[in-house]
Amino acid sequence: MKKGSIFNIQRYSVHDGPGIRTTIFLKGCPLSCWWCHNPESQSSKLERVFRQEQCIGCGTCIKICANKAIVLIDGKASINDASCSLCGECVHFCPVNAVEMMGKIVTVEDVMKEIKKDVIFFDESGGGVTFSGGEPLVQNEFLYDLLDRCKQEEIHTTVDTSGYISWEKLNQIASRTDLFLYDIKLMDNEKHKKYIGVSNVLILENLKKLSESDKKIFARIPAIPGINDDDENIIKTGEFLSKLKIDQVNLLPYHNIGIDKYKKLGMTYKVQNVKVPSDEKMNQLSEILKRMGLNVKIGG
Repeated sequence: MKKGSIFNIQRYSVHDGPGIRTTIFLKGCPLSCWWCHNPESQSSKLERVFRQEQCIGCGTCIKICANKAIVLIDGKASINDASCSLCGECVHFCPVNAVEMMGKIVTVEDVMKEIKKDVIFFDESGGGVTFSGGEPLVQNEFLYDLLDRCKQEEIHTTVDTSGYISWEKLNQIASRTDLFLYDIKLMDNEKHKKYIGVSNVLILENLKKLSESDKKIFARIPAIPGINDDDENIIKTGEFLSKLKIDQVNLLPYHNIGIDKYKKLGMTYKVQNVKVPSDEKMNQLSEILKRMGLNVKIGG
């Protein structure tokens, strides 16, 4: 049975497509956006977070660790990464939640069981399932099987993607996808390499092809002050999108709710001094795109 790794299931979401949705977050992403608010999604591998300052030295984790990867040092637990199998058993037994797993391995059946719990909300609201990440197409075979099962159950499917994947894989997924949420971050290729970590050539070419395939597409533009919210980038983005068949453009204001996750994972957050854009700024960007004939919505 095919397995994949996810790090969250978010229910009652109203920002990831039409209606009330269940959003499944898959691990793994080939991008490294400076402002990424899901840093736990970047690695496709399971990750363990241990907050030693919370440890009370009770020794419970030592008793249940089958690999003997945990010892007490100066009254605090210490985990040997080389011996740890990331089984997650210590997470379940720690009385003070000092240990946390980022991600878990699941089967298609595991995920479908969770999705089916919310079918009544999908039916009443015109909602469905959204697969996000990370970049869900990193696990393209697992994703395809999930999408295929959803279609068998007549559940509306949405895929949130960066488009940084081979056209062959994207096109295969498209056959089982009702709506794409397609991220467009920067038009200047050199800036894209700096702030995103990869070239934008494949991303833009794939969006052109996807548009020609007559799929429903919402283009998503995150507005990051000082990085991509200048008039030049917004105008170039609008010029590009206005030549394609795009159903809607979502302008997403920057937020910094993921900062604490970086601290947990020992990662550096590169845009700490960036402020949330004002309503006035977001409306200004929206007007630029609307003048190009685009259907624009601020927010998801």
